[in-house]
Amino acid sequence: MTSFAPDSIVLNRKLPLWYQVSQSLRASILGRSPQDPLRLPTEEQLAGHYGVSVLTMRQALKELEDEGLITRHRRRGTFIEPDALRGAPVRLLGSVDAIVAQQSGMTTRLLDHGRAAVPAELAEHFGEVEEVGTYHRLRCDEKTGEPTNHARNWVRPELAARVDLDDLVRWPMTKVLRDVLGADISRITDTVEARLADPETARLLEVPLLSPILHYTGVTYDQRGRVLDVVVIHYRGDRFSFTVTLDAH
Repeated sequence: MTSFAPDSIVLNRKLPLWYQVSQSLRASILGRSPQDPLRLPTEEQLAGHYGVSVLTMRQALKELEDEGLITRHRRRGTFIEPDALRGAPVRLLGSVDAIVAQQSGMTTRLLDHGRAAVPAELAEHFGEVEEVGTYHRLRCDEKTGEPTNHARNWVRPELAARVDLDDLVRWPMTKVLRDVLGADISRITDTVEARLADPETARLLEVPLLSPILHYTGVTYDQRGRVLDVVVIHYRGDRFSFTVTLDAH
């Protein structure tokens, strides 16, 4: 039986290896194509793929098993659970793969895209850049079709010119920038706050006006400190939660 092939990553030694591996594998699973195999490679094969010990790999797999994304069967192997709930909380420890995982695994519809002047509230992020690529997407639960969040991205023009719209329907912008366009992402800063749904958000997410929502802002930087992308996502408050763990070391 052919096994599912996860993406590769470069591990950051400042973060727990099991955590980085689990989030990378989680992002791969949630971003897979319907025709991809459900069976995962063996623990030993996955450990070799990621360059970690079998013990570390086992800990990463347990994380995904506890979340319900995979099931493990003695002698048969480990399998992706196709009907797993996709809106489970994600622990963010600073990994880019955690951001990718958090944004993956839903049906995505591109509402509009184009070019526009940098909004005044984002001018501090883009400096001398006057025009950016813009993308507005709606994400829905794969099983129920229920809207869960809508996202707006503002992307540097030289990157926006290379974005394939089909990729944006399949993958989060962070994955497209890093894995498709080869952007050298160094960090992403996240801000999450509680807000009340405005008329547009209430209509898109099919919730009452002034319902509680989670307002997420993510700013993506490259190694030179330039902002590559700013995203604002409105999440239904009844479908998402964020847990942030700070490493004291």
